[in-house]
Formats: sequence, structure tokens, C-alpha cells
Amino acid sequence: MQKEEIKDVDAYIATFSKPVQETLETLRTVIRKAAPKAEEVISYQMPAYKQDGMLVYFAAYKQHIGFYPTASPIEVFKKDLGAYKTSKGAIQFPLNKPLPKALISKIVKYKVEENKEKAKEKKLKGK
Repeated sequence: MQKEEIKDVDAYIATFSKPVQETLETLRTVIRKAAPKAEEVISYQMPAYKQDGMLVYFAAYKQHIGFYPTASPIEVFKKDLGAYKTSKGAIQFPLNKPLPKALISKIVKYKVEENKEKAKEKKLKGK
């Protein structure tokens, strides 16, 4: 299956091996629990979650899961992310280690609040 054909998160996850699928499903569950009102979409050919704007994206690679919460949470949670490779808007979770579920949940909840605040500010400016 080519990535272009992927229409939803189930189809995306199905393209990987069983162990990677299990990790992706775990990540998906953590995100959904942290942001139960978020809409699940495919954006930039990867799973993504929207609520008052984009929250997070994720993608599987050969050695890691790429988790993309944008730049601000990476700055805010810098100390907690010390064990992981990060860049401006991305975190790499190695496939050979358990996902840091509590940390992922904190990041997603932070993004929900951040997006809510930005949406409020936008509304106020629009009036």
C-alpha cells in the first residue's frame, strides 16, 4: 500500500509490522485519552489530531516513532525530554523502548490548553 492511499489512521497503522502497530495503537490511545474531543485526521500523510487547531502528529520510521507536537511543548518539557532526540518541532521515541505515556499525555494536554488560549485570543481580536 502506498502512503498516498491512506485515508485514515487505521489504514496508516495497518501498513506497519505487528510490533510497530501495537506501539502506534498505544500512542493513539494515549493521545485520545489526553484529548478526547480532538478530531483524528490524516495530515501530511500521517496521523494527526485537531482541536482548536492542530495538536500533534505522529509517524513511524525504521528505528523510532516521530512525535510532532510543534515547538512550544518541546521547549516547555525540555527537562523531561532529555532522554530523547528532539528538534524544533519533533521528538523521536525509539521503537526498542517503551513509550513515555505519562509524558506524551502531559504534552497533548498542554497543546489542548495552548490551542484553546490561542483560539480565545483570536476570537477577541476578531471582535
